Amino acid sequence: MATADPTLFSKLGRIWRHRWTDEAAVRRVLPADAMQRLAGRVAASERRHSGEIRICVEAGLPTSYLWRHAPPRERAVTLFGKLRVWDTAHNNGVLIYLLLAEHAIEIVADRGIDAHVGSAEWAAMTQRMAVAFREGRFEDGITLALEEVSALLMAHFPLADDQPDTNELPDAPVVL
Repeated sequence: MATADPTLFSKLGRIWRHRWTDEAAVRRVLPADAMQRLAGRVAASERRHSGEIRICVEAGLPTSYLWRHAPPRERAVTLFGKLRVWDTAHNNGVLIYLLLAEHAIEIVADRGIDAHVGSAEWAAMTQRMAVAFREGRFEDGITLALEEVSALLMAHFPLADDQPDTNELPDAPVVL
């Protein structure tokens, strides 16, 4: 008797998981009031530094990513560009990306802030978010990351007392 290809089962399982996870799953873990609070926290954060922070929550990857078995990081980097996080005056935009279907967390930082922060620090931040997510505290996990990113941006890109805050990107989280 022939055995089935385990990579085929793996690929089909991944596709099923991503198609099964939809925007309703996003609304369950981050309801509208949580999204409003997160948008307010982003706005408050950005009044204290010249950086820009975007939050993006995606239920599942597009089919083209699934067929290629692309990792969540690839999608986060693509969205970093599509959401124009890279297009800030000081190259200090940060994307906090959550992929629900794989419980994946990615932080993508533009070169201005990334030059000041090591990869180990970004990885530790995602690990702390993951702990909150495993406990079902999605808003708390994103808020924690937002506070940590804010502290880094305030340390390296503070606003001068007479410098106005220029909001270059929308503050509301993106749901895909």
